[in-house]
Amino acid sequence: MKYRELEKLIGVIEKLRDPQEGCPWDLKQDHRSLLKYLIEESYEYLDAVESDDEFKMKDELGDVLLQVILHSVIARQRGSFSIEEVACNLSEKLIRRHPHVFHVEDKTLSPDQVKTNWDIIKKNEKKDKPESEKTFIDKSFLSFPALFAANRIGEKTHMIKFDWDNWQQVKEVVESEWMELQAELDAPNPNKDKVEEEMGDFLFSVAQLARHLKIHPEDALRAANRKFIRRFHQMEAIIKKDGIELTDLSQKEMDIYWNKVKEIEKDLTQNE
Repeated sequence: MKYRELEKLIGVIEKLRDPQEGCPWDLKQDHRSLLKYLIEESYEYLDAVESDDEFKMKDELGDVLLQVILHSVIARQRGSFSIEEVACNLSEKLIRRHPHVFHVEDKTLSPDQVKTNWDIIKKNEKKDKPESEKTFIDKSFLSFPALFAANRIGEKTHMIKFDWDNWQQVKEVVESEWMELQAELDAPNPNKDKVEEEMGDFLFSVAQLARHLKIHPEDALRAANRKFIRRFHQMEAIIKKDGIELTDLSQKEMDIYWNKVKEIEKDLTQNE
């Protein structure tokens, strides 16, 4: 059978949730208690993709699938919905949002035209929602990682031309927000709440500048994090090779090792 292993997996997870013979830990879980695991597994899969590690991708994607099925099994036990209904709903949505594949003879649409059609269909789907739930910017954005959400908010407002005309204009906003943040930091008694507010405004403006430069701010910051961790690991290796404990070094001494790592990377790049 084509999907025998998938059915086996669903059976295994249902067994874990069996009230009489299941696992005490799995039985204790609910949608909210599992949220952190769904987020964690999703980011671990993301890391595997960015590391080009296909073996790890297979493993981490399995962990994401576990969360999807586990949430569905919990919902079925609560009388809400089943994994079959999740799959059916998704199939119908994909067919509805891909008329150029499933319904229209002309299948020569460009990727941009497909994206435009997708957005129009999504907008039409929202017409069926209660009036109280209708809004141009979905509240679900607030549950996204902050930089990701800032980018999506900017993309949405751009659709109704509530946006800057070019990146140069956004750069001026970034500079203005930075000056406002500096003013709060330079105050005789900086107010933490006000500093946090100005910091948020500054980061939001930086995210919009990245968007105008066709750079996803989440991707850019994640790449910076990866670079920092890579360099830190290299610094640790050099310090260990020198027979020194990391914790025995002063900040100034660590800066010397850090700059050494940067020079090594620079030389490697120039020799490529």
